[in-house]
Amino acid sequence: MEKTIAGKQITVNEEGYLTDFNQWNEQVAEALALEAEVSLTPRHWEVLKYLQNEQKNQVALSIRRIGKSGLLDIKEFYQLFPVAPLKTATKIAGIPKPASCI
Repeated sequence: MEKTIAGKQITVNEEGYLTDFNQWNEQVAEALALEAEVSLTPRHWEVLKYLQNEQKNQVALSIRRIGKSGLLDIKEFYQLFPVAPLKTATKIAGIPKPASCI
């Protein structure tokens, strides 16, 4: 299904996750963050880039893995993305919802 995000027609699934990462850019991320009531800081961008890299390397994402990443601990992850952190962060990063999320 199509959704207008940051002035672009973006293809998303029924939960609002991008189905084509090539449509993602920083403006799309900002718009998705706004929808999720998250104000992106340089620290958020670090986490988003990390998640995208893990996805590219086909690593199964989970809260536990992020906590062990060395990038940030689980407490900080929840501070950056207070509501459903992994679902919210992966949606903003333009990658599919992790299998570990229900």
